[in-house]
Amino acid sequence: MAKKKMVRIFAFGGNEVSPVGLKDPVTGKAINPDIPMQWQRTAQTLKNVADIFENHPEDYYVLTHGNGPQVGNVLLRAELCRNSLPSLPLDVCGADTQGAMAYMIAQLNNELNIRGIDNIVTGIVTQVVVDKDDPDFKNPSKYIGPSYTKQEAEERIKKEGWAMKMYKKDDKGNEIWRRVVPSPAPKDIVEIDAIEAVLEKKLVPITVGGGGIPVREVMPEIKDGEEIYNFNYGVSLKRPYKAGEKPLKMYTGVEAVIDKDLASAFLGNMLRKRALERGEEMDVTLTIFTGEDGVKINYQKPDQKDIRVIRVSELEKMYDSNPCPFPPGSMGPKVKACIDFIKNGGTAAYITKTELFDKTLKGEAGTTVLP
Repeated sequence: MAKKKMVRIFAFGGNEVSPVGLKDPVTGKAINPDIPMQWQRTAQTLKNVADIFENHPEDYYVLTHGNGPQVGNVLLRAELCRNSLPSLPLDVCGADTQGAMAYMIAQLNNELNIRGIDNIVTGIVTQVVVDKDDPDFKNPSKYIGPSYTKQEAEERIKKEGWAMKMYKKDDKGNEIWRRVVPSPAPKDIVEIDAIEAVLEKKLVPITVGGGGIPVREVMPEIKDGEEIYNFNYGVSLKRPYKAGEKPLKMYTGVEAVIDKDLASAFLGNMLRKRALERGEEMDVTLTIFTGEDGVKINYQKPDQKDIRVIRVSELEKMYDSNPCPFPPGSMGPKVKACIDFIKNGGTAAYITKTELFDKTLKGEAGTTVLP
């Protein structure tokens, strides 16, 4: 009998590559990390990940990542150059960051090679299907881009027309503001067959980067005996119409940024479900790596308390309480992703720091969510 596979999905925040909240010690203004700073940050993250690979060599791994800081930088560059270069839609920005960040994260190959571990880490540009009528298009909630003071945010709102919200407070109680964009829920993954093919070889796919490139399904128009598919930017394809024939699976991009934690949870559940349909036993865990040592109650207050190990039913009850104890712009989506993941068949979910992974497995650090 074949041994049950253990697939570990590691979801990195965009700050695992590009830290947020840095300030110039002289001016007090936010620092937007440059490329050398991002490479240094990524290198440290990957050392911690290589430690995990070394400690758990029999497991299969999938890497995902956020892109909030990076896609914000792409948009900012486009805004600054708008008098000489065309603007960039969010789906194209997402594809841009997927390629660049997969390139950086794939340097894990170097860290593994130096330790004598033969794993090939490779990026997959990934489209994730969303509902064009998702309510988040009317009330944007996804934070992207660099940090701003409240005054700087008000200037951006007035000058650029951006939607902006307070992200969090720093250790001195000052408000940190960031841009927000629509963040619809994931409904399907276009490249799922490619992800499974890479995983089956025990290679390591980097996928659904930034939550995936958001696309919607295109339904055909029937006209003059033809089945016509209309995409963005005036592109169309057609074929002869045959009554009773199913429409093709066709997609086009939408202006949004999907939450990478929800997309990572969705991917994990999808991998397990498809494995079961093939008659294959598979355990899948989701680990959301973040800058905090797990989930806190009364975060940044005198009575702050760690949640170490918790059942999903208890966590969901806390999440559904009014007011929700988990902020919507930071820990809230991570908690929601863990709840969704476990309720849909996930083995276990963790929220922790990369360097605390093994201690988290023992319940000594981070937060563990169980069925």
